Amino acid sequence: MSFADFKKRSQSSINELTKKIEETNKKESYTDDRFWRPELDKSSNGFAVIRFLPAPDGEDLPWAKYYSHGFQGKGGWFIENCPTTLGQKCPVCEANSELWNSGIEKDKDIARNRKRRLHYTSNIMIISDPANPQNEGKVFLYKYGKKIFDKINEAMNPEFADEEAINPFDFWKGANFKLKVRKVAGFINYDKSEFESTSALLDGNDANLEVLWKTQYALTEFTDAANFKSYTELKTKRDAVLGADIRQTTQDTPTTAETVSESEDGGVARAEKAFGNEEGTEETDALSYFEKLANE
Repeated sequence: MSFADFKKRSQSSINELTKKIEETNKKESYTDDRFWRPELDKSSNGFAVIRFLPAPDGEDLPWAKYYSHGFQGKGGWFIENCPTTLGQKCPVCEANSELWNSGIEKDKDIARNRKRRLHYTSNIMIISDPANPQNEGKVFLYKYGKKIFDKINEAMNPEFADEEAINPFDFWKGANFKLKVRKVAGFINYDKSEFESTSALLDGNDANLEVLWKTQYALTEFTDAANFKSYTELKTKRDAVLGADIRQTTQDTPTTAETVSESEDGGVARAEKAFGNEEGTEETDALSYFEKLANE
C-alpha cells in the first residue's frame, strides 16, 4: 500500500473502527431462529394454529424424541442432553435413583428437580399466528412435551369406535392443530388444544407441497450421538456443579432452568435450547425410570 493510499484510507478509518466497536459490543444472539414458540400475553395465554409436517426427506419419523437435564448447583448450571436418549447410562439419572430410593422425601424433591425431561421436536407450518402474523405460511421447528404428543397419539389412536383415526402429519389427510395455551394453577397448560377436521394442506397441490417438503429441517441432529457428552464428561460436569454431595442445592437462587434469567456462560440460551416453551414431562415418566434403574 502506498502512503497516498494509506492517507486516503485513514480519512475513513474512524467510521470503520466505530463499526467494529459496534460489532464487538453487540450482544451475541443465542436464539435459534429455526424454532417457533407461541407468544403469550400478560396472563400467559396464547393461541395459534399450526400444521405438523411429515418426516423430512430421508428420515423415517416426523419427530425427534430426546431427554435432557437442567438444574443449578453451587458450582453453576448443569444443562445437558441425557444419554438415556441413546440407551446409554447417565450419571445424573443414577444419582437421582440413589436419592429417590433413600426413602427421604427431601431427597425425592431433589430428584424431581433434576429429573430428565422429555422433549419432542417436529417441523410445523404456521397457519395462523395472531401475535406474529409475519410467521404465517412459514416452516419452523417446534419443541413440545408429552402433553401435546399425547394429543397427537390420541388423534392417531382414538379412544372410541365412532372416532376416525387420522395422521396429523399427513399433507393430504392430516389436520391443523389449534394450540391453546393457558396458565392453570401457576403452570402452563395445553389441555384445550385440539385438532381441527381433516384437510389438505396448501389445497393438496403436489407441486407446492413438494417445495414445502424440501424446506423442512432435518431432525436427526437432536438424537445425533455427537451432541451427547460421554458418561465421564457428564459425571465431571455434575460433580463440578454439585460438589461431592449429590444432595447439594442452592436455596437462594432459582433451581430450574425454566426460571433462569441470566448467567455468565450463556445459560439463558442453553436453558431455552434445553426446554423451550413447553409444559414439561409428566412426573410418572421420571419415576418409572428411577424404578427401572433400581431394579437393574
